[in-house]
Amino acid sequence: MSKKRRSEKNATEQENLTAEEMETVQTEAQEPTAEEPAQETAAEQTAAEAAADEAEEPQQEAEQEDEQAQALKEALAKQEEYLTLAQRIQADFENFRRRNRNVRAEAFDEGAAAFVTTLLPVVDNLERAIAAAQNTTDESLKVGVEMVYRQLCDAFTKRGITVIDRKGEPFDPKLENAVMQGSAEDGEPGTVCDVFQKGYKLGETVLRHAMVKVVPE
Repeated sequence: MSKKRRSEKNATEQENLTAEEMETVQTEAQEPTAEEPAQETAAEQTAAEAAADEAEEPQQEAEQEDEQAQALKEALAKQEEYLTLAQRIQADFENFRRRNRNVRAEAFDEGAAAFVTTLLPVVDNLERAIAAAQNTTDESLKVGVEMVYRQLCDAFTKRGITVIDRKGEPFDPKLENAVMQGSAEDGEPGTVCDVFQKGYKLGETVLRHAMVKVVPE
């Protein structure tokens, strides 16, 4: 065989081989592979999972809203509890301040009453001195005693101290002590016909009962 014929034969074989390979590639391209069903199945699973997630989202949102509502409810309850506690503490403190203020006022009044009680004999003696000075010729002494007496009475008045001197009025055992009994000629039955010693009171508190003479009933 000549050299030229062998070359033509080789070229023909190469063309045939190439055609066969091309046919094989086309056939493989037309035939479905085993990987395609698997890919489709994975895509379907992914879609199903996405749908499931979408279905769960409203439920999760509803659960979150319920949790937030419950948390808000608990917070409001705590707020109300703390507000009530604060109001109770404030009320207790106001009551404490009021009681403390009343206690201080009562203590002050008691101290003032005790002090004024010690001055009552001084007032009695000044009244006796004024009565005795009516028969004296020393006008300066009389004026001086009367001035001291008026100043002391003014101080009593400013402090809320009043005199119990109820001659001619019905006898009141809460204000007076009956130390002597009068006669029917002294006045109306059951009335005070004479006052031996004046009484005094601070507000509604009697510092000293008046010593009186009462007409029998």
